[in-house]
Amino acid sequence: MGLCAVGLDRHRQSAITLPMALHMIKLCVGAESLDDLREWVAERALRAMTAGHPPQSSHVTRMQPKRADELLDGGSLYWVIKGQVMARQRLLDIVSFTGDDGIGRCELVLGPEVIETVPQPRRAFQGWRYFEQDAVPRDLNQAGSDLDAMPDALKRELAELGLL
Repeated sequence: MGLCAVGLDRHRQSAITLPMALHMIKLCVGAESLDDLREWVAERALRAMTAGHPPQSSHVTRMQPKRADELLDGGSLYWVIKGQVMARQRLLDIVSFTGDDGIGRCELVLGPEVIETVPQPRRAFQGWRYFEQDAVPRDLNQAGSDLDAMPDALKRELAELGLL
């Protein structure tokens, strides 16, 4: 687990170290906008609730994360849409299984809320990657209320120019 000095202990004047969350990042293939992701997540949550399960969605991948315990200790899956990190979902569980074809896979069980982030440019890559806490974009609701009302295209353009 990564550690980060976050300040000084008031009484001893020594550094305090707290664990940093580990996250994942993945391309949201097929999504043209954040609304597409929200619709997919809502549809999957509705299907889960109809089947008597909690309102969560999931994503299946072939590669099993070796650092699963760190990911499940407060981590999220960050989604890249059209070349920008745009949103995240909390990682609730990681379930390993073998598919009908005999190939091992894992299911990333995700929370039902799609949390919009400040857009962050990201080049295309295959599969998923670990995403360290110090590299993740802030949640949009923490960046200021003016950004919430801004159109996605304008947010994307400002992020590409390094102004967000």
